[in-house]
Amino acid sequence: MSTVPTDISEYDAIEKTLQPYIDGARSGKGEDMRPAFHKDATVFGYVGEDLFAGPIQNLFDWNDGNGAATGLKARIASIDLIGTVATVRLELDDWTGHRFTDLFTLLKVDGRWQVMNKVFHLHS
Repeated sequence: MSTVPTDISEYDAIEKTLQPYIDGARSGKGEDMRPAFHKDATVFGYVGEDLFAGPIQNLFDWNDGNGAATGLKARIASIDLIGTVATVRLELDDWTGHRFTDLFTLLKVDGRWQVMNKVFHLHS
């Protein structure tokens, strides 16, 4: 078991990694989100009773069709970091009238944090 503390700058780097996702939600442009995600990332969650699942491109396409969320409020609720792996809980309110809780898994690939998976809950 390692007793070496995690460098605080890693938390900052993770927050910076998620910023394009938040900015893309606000702009309504999936392409603005892309830098946060690994090319093979996936997305999973329910919209009503329908499973929304598959490659991350599905999220980008949905975002393009959904439009800009100019009133979006976003807050990172937690970051759990273990070496080259991290999980993040992000709370989003007023994404075009919806509230989401997103859970991300990130991996540090070639020295850069990337989202590998997004799982979300759409609040009723």
